[in-house]
Amino acid sequence: MKLTVNKNLSAMKVFLLLTVFSFASMQAQNSETAKKTASINFESEIVDYGTIEKGSDGMRVFTFTNTGNAPLIISDVKASCGCTVPTYSKEAILPGEDGEIEVKYDTKRVGAFTKTITVSSNANLTRKTLKIKGNIAVSYTHLRAHETGRNL
Repeated sequence: MKLTVNKNLSAMKVFLLLTVFSFASMQAQNSETAKKTASINFESEIVDYGTIEKGSDGMRVFTFTNTGNAPLIISDVKASCGCTVPTYSKEAILPGEDGEIEVKYDTKRVGAFTKTITVSSNANLTRKTLKIKGNIAVSYTHLRAHETGRNL
């Protein structure tokens, strides 16, 4: 009887030890897998054009770094309206590498503007919202040409 109890206790101890080691091993694997994520960090999330003349170059650049430890893949970049056109690389950005999103605003539209650009990616924060703002002014030269009927 005593031998059977000892065998059962030994088997139970072995079972408990195996369970604890298996659980610890799974946790370590899950922890390693969970740590592999991309992270997108922009130099600036707002680009201010300031006041520029109608018809000026509307191209600006958002620069970012993948500060994660997995490749960053940007899946989509959308502007809040058709007057803003973003372009971006479809290539993966490796950890520690930089990338750019170019944004072109239609500077033929006179007046103040604020537009948003939504970036979708595999980063830990899957969506990031960027902003452009500024003011498009008509230059004195354009006004004089309009008043005299000349085209510029």
